[in-house]
Amino acid sequence: MIVVSAASSRPRRGALATLALAAFVLAASPARADRCDDLAAALKSQIDGVAVGKTVANVIYLSHPAAKSLRLGCPSRTVKNEVFGIAPSRKPSAAFQEVVASAAAIVFTIPKADTLRGVKRCFGRVGLLRGNDIKTRFRRLDMRCIRGKAEASISVSRSNAE
Repeated sequence: MIVVSAASSRPRRGALATLALAAFVLAASPARADRCDDLAAALKSQIDGVAVGKTVANVIYLSHPAAKSLRLGCPSRTVKNEVFGIAPSRKPSAAFQEVVASAAAIVFTIPKADTLRGVKRCFGRVGLLRGNDIKTRFRRLDMRCIRGKAEASISVSRSNAE
């Protein structure tokens, strides 16, 4: 007959409680793809004209009449999120800038007035004096504006370090 004392069962109970707590915490936290899908749904519901397309390799493709291309990048090792848009003309329209600023405001939870100012500032610096590829930082957001021969693009992101 084997006798088990109460002292030897206490460590087993503690380990079992710790394991149950760890399983509960892991089960309660949503996956990253779900958060990104939720952001895309929020963009669709809060910005008029935005439609959600395919999800490919951590990128959700969006569409809007003012943009040639619009994408929402999901979190990776280097960035938290990214909003990328391509304007159909060399000089982006005010409607395109509004869409990108609205999307960035929703994704990064910053006031829209601040993101609109940053987007306009980035596109305003592109030109003859500073070149066609501008990197700027505004309100802890990294912005990169590029102007090509027939179109302009902007990328708004925040690094994981912040």
